[in-house]
Amino acid sequence: MATEDTSTTSTTSTTRTTSTATPPPTRTPVAASATRTGTHAWRTRLLIAGIVLAALNLRPAITSLGALLAEVRAGLGMSGTMAGLLTSVPPLCFAVFGVTAPRLARRFGPGAVVCAGMAAITAGLLIRPYAGGTAGFLAASALALMGIAVSNVLMPVIVKRHFPDRVGSMTGLYSMALALGTSAAAAVTVPLTEALGGGWRPGLALWAGLAAAAVLPWLLFARDHRQTPGTPASARSASGASAAAGPVSGASAPARSAPGAPASARETPDTPAPARQTPGTPASARPVSGASAAAGPVSGASAPARSAPGAPAPAWPAPGAPAPGAAEPALGAAEPALGAAEPAPRAAEPAPGAPAGPHARVERPDVLRITRSRTAWALAVFFGLQATAAYITMGWMAQIFRDAGVSAGEAGVLLAVTMAMGVPLAYVIPRVASRLPRQGPIVVVLGLCGLAGYTGLYLAPAAGAWAWAVLLGVANCAFPLALTMVGMRARTGAGVAQLSAFAQSTGYLISIPGPLLVGVLYQHSGGWGLPLALMAALMLPQMAVGVLAGRPGTVEDEAAAR
Repeated sequence: MATEDTSTTSTTSTTRTTSTATPPPTRTPVAASATRTGTHAWRTRLLIAGIVLAALNLRPAITSLGALLAEVRAGLGMSGTMAGLLTSVPPLCFAVFGVTAPRLARRFGPGAVVCAGMAAITAGLLIRPYAGGTAGFLAASALALMGIAVSNVLMPVIVKRHFPDRVGSMTGLYSMALALGTSAAAAVTVPLTEALGGGWRPGLALWAGLAAAAVLPWLLFARDHRQTPGTPASARSASGASAAAGPVSGASAPARSAPGAPASARETPDTPAPARQTPGTPASARPVSGASAAAGPVSGASAPARSAPGAPAPAWPAPGAPAPGAAEPALGAAEPALGAAEPAPRAAEPAPGAPAGPHARVERPDVLRITRSRTAWALAVFFGLQATAAYITMGWMAQIFRDAGVSAGEAGVLLAVTMAMGVPLAYVIPRVASRLPRQGPIVVVLGLCGLAGYTGLYLAPAAGAWAWAVLLGVANCAFPLALTMVGMRARTGAGVAQLSAFAQSTGYLISIPGPLLVGVLYQHSGGWGLPLALMAALMLPQMAVGVLAGRPGTVEDEAAAR
């Protein structure tokens, strides 16, 4: 009897000991993966909202001024030439400040730069009407336009990096929001000014509220310096994924290989490892790489080799190398964000017969000779000519209708119609353009619409005002087409950043004289005949260089071939 009690006590003690040694339950890889997927989806939706809000604020500073240009000229005592200079400030600021956007994004992260840009727009729009005098008005306008400039350049970069398989649709959404903000500012600025008592200062300052709303979503992304929000897990390095997933419950973390360890110490997915684990070892004791733990075994891949008791743990791959057994990233996966650590230099393949060795030439994406690409130059000139037409339209079109006898309210609505044409077309054109091997036919159609609109403004500006507003609105959709071609003419995120900065900065430099020249011609000729002839003439080279920019190919290939 005593023996039975001792046996029972021993059994109970053993059971308690085993229960105590069992590790506490932890979240399964499936649950962890679902949590990360939900967080990623929420951040992606917030990123899309931030892009839309930012796009809504990229033109009201310009079109709200165009609707009240006569009142601002009277209030500040501006001449026609000075008003032309005022309408040339936007492209000047875009050219000067836009070129700094890629460098700022690498230093602080693109989210932080866009957030600062929205804050600058808010401050500039709030200060501008009350700065006092023409100089203060121009300085505050430049502050707002500086924020617009850096955001202009970084929007295509953010779209390319976070939505690489949806460049056309996301560019269309961004362009549609931009056109909506442009047309809304043109349409409602005059009625809101009248509702606020008729003063032009409150009518211009109220748009600072929309810019302040755009700051909010980017505050979250401003803290992401090394990994921009929205980047899918497949684009992260293996070491980063491992850190996020962590080891499986009950397994000790395997030791990482030291930097510079020989390649033989690493496991590669292509090399099957010998069996190293005795049968019966529980699966929870196996180390799992971060990517594989979250995603599970690769379809069709053999099970990982098992190690014998006492055998050393397998070395982890070097930081940045793919995890053993992990699936390779799909084509079109997003690249590391701007502001992340730069990848190691990739050695260029030696030419046939050239000696290979440690002194081989090294290529880096940040030294792409963008100026060696004819496509980049064609795209820059196309961007500059379409920007010339756009800023002449935004700055002077309402005045053209008012001089033809149209009321101020109706002239603002006509300008809004011109800008509103970009709302549906800015979504459709990029999607169509991204599916075509050549974008030249779209360029020609848009250019012909511009020629017809300027001709109509010259012959019957008031009688056919609505038709000319629609035609010029279609012609202004060359802007979303240019943005789409920026994303299509480069293969990598770094290439898009350089091409976007080059095309926009060079293009805006080209567009600076246009609005100023229109103001000078208008003042000295006393009418709109010569300015309209200039606008129509610029459509011809715009179509020519647009056809060249729309040819298939990438700037990386052209730069490497020279």
